[in-house]
Amino acid sequence: MKNSQETVGRNSTTITGFILLGFSDIPSLQHLFFSVFLVTYIVTLAGNLLIIVLTLADPALHIPMYFFLRNLSFLEMCYTSVNVPKMLGNLFSGDKAISFIGCAMQTYFSFFLGGSECFLLAFMAYDRYVAICKPLHYPVVMNRKVSTGLAAGSWLSGLLMSFGHTSMVFTLPFCRSHEINHFFCDIPPLLKLACGDISRYEMAVFIMALFFVIFPFMLILMSYVCIISTILRMPSGEGRRKSFSTCSSHLMVVTLFYGAACIMYLKPNSSYSPDTDKFLSLFYMVITPMLNPIIYSLRNKEVKGAFWRMVQKRRFH
Repeated sequence: MKNSQETVGRNSTTITGFILLGFSDIPSLQHLFFSVFLVTYIVTLAGNLLIIVLTLADPALHIPMYFFLRNLSFLEMCYTSVNVPKMLGNLFSGDKAISFIGCAMQTYFSFFLGGSECFLLAFMAYDRYVAICKPLHYPVVMNRKVSTGLAAGSWLSGLLMSFGHTSMVFTLPFCRSHEINHFFCDIPPLLKLACGDISRYEMAVFIMALFFVIFPFMLILMSYVCIISTILRMPSGEGRRKSFSTCSSHLMVVTLFYGAACIMYLKPNSSYSPDTDKFLSLFYMVITPMLNPIIYSLRNKEVKGAFWRMVQKRRFH
């Protein structure tokens, strides 16, 4: 037993960095991937930055719903910037190395921002619940102090969760390999490189997913059950249409984000597939942040109105 422990310790100290294999199994498409992901990244930053500017500049959007949307857009800009620039560099240069500290930072900020988004989407659903189901109480219930507290709580929850899981994973001995079959340092592929019995760590990841994915999702589900019930009881067809319109954008974002996250972190370990994980990670890390501002811009009359008011203001200046 002592010799085994010494061997594990000796091997684990040799890993000062990792190799992100990414999409190296299809070398002929490296430059195509680079071009597509670069355009996607630029569109993501531009779209979310536009949402932030519009919701800050237009007084008509200074309400809790758009305060949360501004937080979501800033979060998405940060989230996609944690991993996509490194992925683009790997695709362009072919250098797939990442330091041990760099890998730990990627994992930390990915889980920090992903966990924060889970709760932020839940609080956005609660905001819609109060606005539609208790409209007379909305200014009191969702005042600036409450909105700020909920947004801060979502960021803090992700911060605490990511610190615990990153510390747990990166104190493990890595002695099997230094090649991560992924395009960023995610926990499931990292655990595959660890020595010894990792079942309790896999269980910890599963419990984390239950709390940060299922719990907020249930809050969203309960909110929308109440919202839909209230909308269906509205006597005015125009009122029903307007209420559904204000919720549809958020529902689409929730479906995209939670659908991928549930499949990624709640599936059985026996069904682990690197290719599937890479595709799902691309979906919620690259595609969803790009789609969010498009969904909110195209399906929200107030955001479109703010955009055209800004354009007209610029034109007459």
